[in-house]
Amino acid sequence: MHHQPAVDDIGRLAVEAGRAILEIYRTDFSVDHKADKSPLTLADTRSHRIISDGLKTAYPDIPVLSEEGKSFPYGVRKDWDRFWLVDPLDGTKEFIKRNDDFTVNIALICDHMPTMGVVYVPALDDLYLADVQKGCYRSVRGCKTQLKIPPKMPVMALRIVQSRSHPSAELEAYIKRLPATEESIRRGSSLKFCTVASGEADLYPRLGPTWEWDTAAGHAVVLAAGGVVVDLEGNPIRYNKETLLNGPFLAAPSREFLQKIHAI
Repeated sequence: MHHQPAVDDIGRLAVEAGRAILEIYRTDFSVDHKADKSPLTLADTRSHRIISDGLKTAYPDIPVLSEEGKSFPYGVRKDWDRFWLVDPLDGTKEFIKRNDDFTVNIALICDHMPTMGVVYVPALDDLYLADVQKGCYRSVRGCKTQLKIPPKMPVMALRIVQSRSHPSAELEAYIKRLPATEESIRRGSSLKFCTVASGEADLYPRLGPTWEWDTAAGHAVVLAAGGVVVDLEGNPIRYNKETLLNGPFLAAPSREFLQKIHAI
């Protein structure tokens, strides 16, 4: 019998990791670099340890795949029917810049799709709790509300959320082909997904590469709020691929919405 995780328990674990991150955020921390030249801080590794230990203790039958943890060859991973996918500190560049746009991401992947996810914004005490079967909730400093993406049809002017740190010429060209942009919103980390889920943005297009741990929890938040995360052909983004890199994707209220804006 599988022990079914509870999203509130995972949220508490994310908050615990977030508090450890904030302790370091308030100090004159140092920055190292991984082999791929991406930045790494003590906050990344401390958050990883808290989350990994917590998940393994509570759910010993569910493997944990974390950006800062042990890597598993596809020959091992391909037989996983479910696993935790974790980014202990998403938006390390934002953390280093001290602009508060960094998150803790924990997702449960079942049969290649996120079924549960939490995104916690430590600097704002802002927690997103997503169970795809039960819905999405946002808790800001303890005040909890349900999130449901409002339909935006017919399309007028778009509110588009983009990355703070990863601009691209391809993205700018894509946006120019869309209906008029009412507002361009800049966010770091998985907050871009949360901005769609909360109805503050209509579209999050990402044409550059991301890793699966970058997107899984935010993907769950959008799904649980009633939206979609699909590739440029409208197919759902899938997880536990042989390569853990994602291709281009769009997060939006619905496929119908995407069809409408691409037809204009």
